[in-house]
Amino acid sequence: MGGKGECMPPCRVETTIALPMSVSSIAVIGAGTMGSGIALTAAQSGIKAFQIDLHQATLDKAKTGHAKSLARLVEKGKMQQADADAALARISYCTDMAQAKGADWAVEAATENVEIKKKLFKAMQSTFGAQCVLATNTSSISITDIASAVGADAHRVIGMHFFNPVPIMKLVEVIKGLATSEETTQRTIALAKAMGKTPVPANDRAGFVSNRVLMPMINEAFHAWMEGVAKPEDIDQIMLLGCNFPMGPLRLADFIGLDVCHDIMMVLHRELGDPKFFPCPLLRQLVQAGRLGDKTGRGVFEYPAK
Repeated sequence: MGGKGECMPPCRVETTIALPMSVSSIAVIGAGTMGSGIALTAAQSGIKAFQIDLHQATLDKAKTGHAKSLARLVEKGKMQQADADAALARISYCTDMAQAKGADWAVEAATENVEIKKKLFKAMQSTFGAQCVLATNTSSISITDIASAVGADAHRVIGMHFFNPVPIMKLVEVIKGLATSEETTQRTIALAKAMGKTPVPANDRAGFVSNRVLMPMINEAFHAWMEGVAKPEDIDQIMLLGCNFPMGPLRLADFIGLDVCHDIMMVLHRELGDPKFFPCPLLRQLVQAGRLGDKTGRGVFEYPAK
């Protein structure tokens, strides 16, 4: 054994992964709460951000929000005025994705609707260069399903789930689809760290980790309210004091948006097939009535006009 003339085992071929490339510019598709937060966080991290939305009014609201957020940091002594001005100067507001075609990273932050996301990803594929990572901020939808919209480019699609409010919350769930490359994953981790976040991996299952655990709790809080177990404020107070939560589940639902909670629960119910994920009838009723939480001034609770 092992003498001369014997066939030797084939040499092991070492595969190498390209080092993560730094990101100098990022296109953020969607200027709602999450998208505007991602753009602002990128700009504060020294990255040029293209804030993209079809609706000028939404862009204007995001721009005003960015200025107010930075002004508060300056007022509290957490940022110098020059740094705030520089961060604002790094954000461009666009109604056309093509205006950001030179970006080397793109993240979609649209509503939790798989068909809308697939349509956007097809547009992203045709707009941005071959080295541009195509990320989604989805909080519940399969990355593999979204990636199916871009065919051979599925290797550069990844989930990059930020949390609200983005400038403050440290976590980014990083979710690989079936075809996501290791290079795309490592670049995503590097970008999250460059933006001051803590990237944590999760597998591509509906709701990933955060919403798979969180949404049933929120749903159960609505059931407890509907069944008269306790009043909403008392349910929240019990969870605040008994579980040391920073925010009660019903208050959190208003903060997230009752429509968003509903949509996430429907994704979980459809994909996992467990009735525990089906939205409570009272939650569905509030959404139908347009009581969506903070953004409408009324949800479970009422909020004074800002």
